[in-house]
Amino acid sequence: MTIPGNFLTTAMAVMPHTDAERAIEVALSMDIPYWPQLPRLSYYEDMYVQAAEHFPGIVLDAENRKLWFSTDKFMNELESAMAGFDDPARFDVSREYSAVYHRFLDMPLFDRPAIRGQLEGPISFGFNINDENDRPILFNETVRPFLLEFMARRVNVQLERLKQKNANAFMFVDEPGLQFVFSALSGYGDIQAKEDMEAFFSMIDRPRGVHLCGNPDWDFLLNLDIDILSMDVHTNRDVFAAYGQSIKRFLERGGVLTWGIVPTNIEPFEKESLQTLRGQLEDVWEGLFSKGIDRDLLISKSQISPATCCLVNPDFEKTVEKGFQVVKRLSEALRIDYGLVMADEVQMGRP
Repeated sequence: MTIPGNFLTTAMAVMPHTDAERAIEVALSMDIPYWPQLPRLSYYEDMYVQAAEHFPGIVLDAENRKLWFSTDKFMNELESAMAGFDDPARFDVSREYSAVYHRFLDMPLFDRPAIRGQLEGPISFGFNINDENDRPILFNETVRPFLLEFMARRVNVQLERLKQKNANAFMFVDEPGLQFVFSALSGYGDIQAKEDMEAFFSMIDRPRGVHLCGNPDWDFLLNLDIDILSMDVHTNRDVFAAYGQSIKRFLERGGVLTWGIVPTNIEPFEKESLQTLRGQLEDVWEGLFSKGIDRDLLISKSQISPATCCLVNPDFEKTVEKGFQVVKRLSEALRIDYGLVMADEVQMGRP
């Protein structure tokens, strides 16, 4: 089981669509498809709500789009939750919580180079779910160890289902909250985060990786025991020169990088072109080559994706879909120019 590179395309799962079939169609237009998350379609599609399914202590008010945690409820439900740890259905995403997950699993996906799933990670989940005292549950010393194991089991169950559809399936753990770990105001430092994330990934089957659309300490992420890292390069490209040696070590031990280069928000998208985005990406790569990173290795371990997901555009999915098209065109141009495929092969293989 391997995660393919060679400039193949994938994308973030959170999409602005309210038409589930259209969202799946767009996701399938990527070389490495995934099942979309559609929070504008239903609150159950929110990534935090999906991760919260069956978590003890959770209080969900779908009508008012609210999610919180009750300590008393957690203590009352903990024994029952522990008793159900051997039941895969308890950790999978149910049909009620996703309009497209089970539809995706019903599709013939064996001929794709890979497929991908995702789950909100424990650090971000713990930062964003508050208890009755408006305190993030990440700071609860009783809840946090359980949270790590619960989410690890959720990742493993989903990954196993995806592997039944495609031997090269892998998982992103979505961790936007990691960019706040290194803030003096977070109350949860990098030492504790490192300990917790190492424990978390030790419980997760491979291949596994992290996606985030932020600017954390990249050394922290590049040195985690993960197989793939997805990042917003468009926003953060100027900082990568400082992490050349960590990137080199990550690639040399087999890690794959997903270069999020195409913006999907209207304003930054309209400022760019295929040529400017390619130039920005290749500037980053040239800087890495100058630090001793092997050119062929980087190519073989690189995917191309949008820079971020986007739910705020007034044109809803239109600019997002345009961004996906640019991702595909950029990938095609790079694969031809770097000698990975012939032009006629790209045309014949286009989804």
